[in-house]
Amino acid sequence: MVNDVRVKAGNLLVAEPFLEDPHFGRAVILICDHDLKDGTVGFILNKGLETTVGEIMQGMGDFDAEVFYGGPVQHDTLHYIHNKGDLINGAIKVSDNLYWGGDYEQVKFCIKHGLIEKQDIRFFIGYAGWSAGQLFDELEEVTWLVAEGDINYIFNHKTEQLWKNILQDKGGRYSVIAQMGTDLSN
Repeated sequence: MVNDVRVKAGNLLVAEPFLEDPHFGRAVILICDHDLKDGTVGFILNKGLETTVGEIMQGMGDFDAEVFYGGPVQHDTLHYIHNKGDLINGAIKVSDNLYWGGDYEQVKFCIKHGLIEKQDIRFFIGYAGWSAGQLFDELEEVTWLVAEGDINYIFNHKTEQLWKNILQDKGGRYSVIAQMGTDLSN
């Protein structure tokens, strides 16, 4: 795969099919912050933890939004992306209609009062991070394909098919790569 190594917030990193890293194999990562001096922060969109935010966080009631493994950095932190930047103070705009973080108490209030529904927000434990220059090196090694971040991939997509579907949507040789199974030893 040939990569355009210009990365910006809102892009998706799609793992190349031969990446055997246990954290990032077949991962799709939403880039939320990318700075040449400070590095890059993102969240893995397609690795569910089989629990809901209501089960692990007090004050969320029975809110049954799935929690995802965001990446191998700081497993003791909860992060969220959402499309409610107009309701949540301190939310950082990632791209059009996509925000990262913001006032947690406001998030809880909005959930409690039905202003945020589970299709509006995604929760993550931990995050994926790269120091300055590290992601560029990985892109040069063709570890990742950079794709445009489509809001439908983030909020309205079956996560277990996300890696495959992004490659299929790109067409051409990527459609062939999308058909590769996970067991490549045969």
